[in-house]
Amino acid sequence: MTELSPDTEIKVKIRLDFKGQGRPGRFLFGGKPVDRAAEEVREQQLALLRNVPIQGIYIEDIDMSIEVYTVWDDVNETEVAYAPVILSIIAENMEDLLRFIAREDFRKIEVIEPGRMVMSRYDLERFLFRVGEEMKNHIAHLERKHNLR
Repeated sequence: MTELSPDTEIKVKIRLDFKGQGRPGRFLFGGKPVDRAAEEVREQQLALLRNVPIQGIYIEDIDMSIEVYTVWDDVNETEVAYAPVILSIIAENMEDLLRFIAREDFRKIEVIEPGRMVMSRYDLERFLFRVGEEMKNHIAHLERKHNLR
């Protein structure tokens, strides 16, 4: 096992499940099935990830082979579909991964490399501060999103 500092490159696999909600059509036409809506959201989000560079992040591989799945949403009393994707990412440091982990569609992370990390007290404080900042930004985003509806 290699001991590395938090500022060393990290290779991970991150699973994101993009949510899609169907839209009822007018009369008999124009509706969109929930699974197709989820696939469209996944395609849009992946286009952004492919085409907009993210500082400190290199996307090595994108795996869309996992099937779209549907669940019942008790709150909205509708069927909701999720389109999963697994991103293989190389990040310059742990802090760069926070933007993926703080996402609403984040489900799982698997650290591939390094096998072990050593953090100083300063590094841990800096990392936890960034976690707090990301959480505040995410909460503010959710508040804006739900207040606009």
